Amino acid sequence: MSKKKGTALSSIACFYALRAKIKLGYDDSLDCFGIHGVGSGLGVLLLSFFIRSSWMESAAEAAGGHWSAMNQFLIQLQGMGVTIAFVAVGTLVIYFVVEKSIGFRIDEQQEMEGLDKSLHGEQGYGLVSSDLVG
Repeated sequence: MSKKKGTALSSIACFYALRAKIKLGYDDSLDCFGIHGVGSGLGVLLLSFFIRSSWMESAAEAAGGHWSAMNQFLIQLQGMGVTIAFVAVGTLVIYFVVEKSIGFRIDEQQEMEGLDKSLHGEQGYGLVSSDLVG
């Protein structure tokens, strides 16, 4: 797989993640997860198929004779899973601290407008904004 194909796949995945946000009805302020979460997650996994052959030879030697792109993919997937679990726990801790100290909710009018507009005065990625997609 070429790097251009990997970039194209990442772009397409991000586009559909933004579309899914609209269909699922959740508010992702400035589309951070749809762009950074999905794009970087796919990049972490696709990296397995772009590793230099000299590194793969070193990895095979360290692993006892055999190491493939699929072995590396599984390691990347495991690392991504650990990262997601770590971030989920950290986010829950932050959530409870904020909720117990200053509160997490905004008023209903701001919530209906969406966080992009009400808090940031922005519209993230207007090509797939809910007011443009039917």
